[in-house]
Amino acid sequence: MNLRSPLMLQIATGDPRPIHRQIVDGVRRLIASGELTLGANLPSVRGLALQLGINPNTVAKAYSELTAEGWLDARAGLGLFVAAPRQRLSDEERARRLDEALTRFVGDVIALDYPAGVVLERVAGELALCLPKKTG
Repeated sequence: MNLRSPLMLQIATGDPRPIHRQIVDGVRRLIASGELTLGANLPSVRGLALQLGINPNTVAKAYSELTAEGWLDARAGLGLFVAAPRQRLSDEERARRLDEALTRFVGDVIALDYPAGVVLERVAGELALCLPKKTG
């Protein structure tokens, strides 16, 4: 029997993103970093809702989006599992989303008044936390 362990996700009430978006982003990050490996069994909708103290419909919405995007595989009667890696988005969509993310990021960071070098160093550090686990 494959036991499910809690996802290491946190919901921030002050975050401007909706809760389901925080879950989607968090699961994507766990998969991209290798913390959730291929075939890993995710908690049930009710299990994650209980863990996070949120409505199960919110978790169901996030899981549905992740499944539709190809991050998760739903297996009838067994649950949700991390899907095999594949190009989930077209090159154009990937570029569009990168542009949107960068625009949001720059908009949030510019007001903090850090030199560009410090910001780039911190971004590189955050990426390094994810990428070695995935390739190592």
